[in-house]
Amino acid sequence: MARIVGEVMTREVVEARREMSFKDVVRLLDRYRISGLPVVDDDDKVVGVISETDLIRRQAARSTGRLTRRLRLPPLGRSARRVAAAARAGTAGELMSTPAVTVHPEQRIADAARVMERHGVERLPVVDEEDRLIGIATRRDLLRVFLRTDDEIRREVHDEVLTRALGPSAHGVTVSARDGVVTLEGHLEHLDDIPLAIRLTYRVDGVVGVVNRLTVRVPSGPVGPAKGPSGPGPEHR
Repeated sequence: MARIVGEVMTREVVEARREMSFKDVVRLLDRYRISGLPVVDDDDKVVGVISETDLIRRQAARSTGRLTRRLRLPPLGRSARRVAAAARAGTAGELMSTPAVTVHPEQRIADAARVMERHGVERLPVVDEEDRLIGIATRRDLLRVFLRTDDEIRREVHDEVLTRALGPSAHGVTVSARDGVVTLEGHLEHLDDIPLAIRLTYRVDGVVGVVNRLTVRVPSGPVGPAKGPSGPGPEHR
């Protein structure tokens, strides 16, 4: 069924300490070819995140500050003063964005992807119940689940949804998949099983839509198809 963050996260995390210098942070990003990293305290608790964007802003602010002094421009406003303060910052603790947006390893990948999109970040530090860093999840990590083949998706829907969850009620149902869109076709024993089958199918990683062609078997013959959701699931709309 739906995979969780702990299954796809990278466990060996490149991290920075509060006191790490600007140049040392840049060296880490360059050495490991990454665009950002979490900042932790002495207890390995995540206190912030620093990215290439933060570093570029710092360099831009330094240039602005030098130009202001050179041209003897009027005093800076409040927001500009904050930028200038960042320009003078020399450590990861002073440059980082805070508070850090984090996730837990047991969270569903789809939920983590929504958190990432909502906050406009490229990576999510993964923390334990005490907020200690245990991994990192990037956009690439989370998107891997949508690279599954149609055959993999079809097998999981058949094995986990039809066979394990619905059991004998789904004996007359067939499943097919194309480009991540799953088609459920056939007869179920109970009307309530139709929305259940569709809901569980949406939870299978890699599924981007469900076509409902299910009917309900009654003594006089099948009736339907019953109404139920089709097309992109709530998380894909």
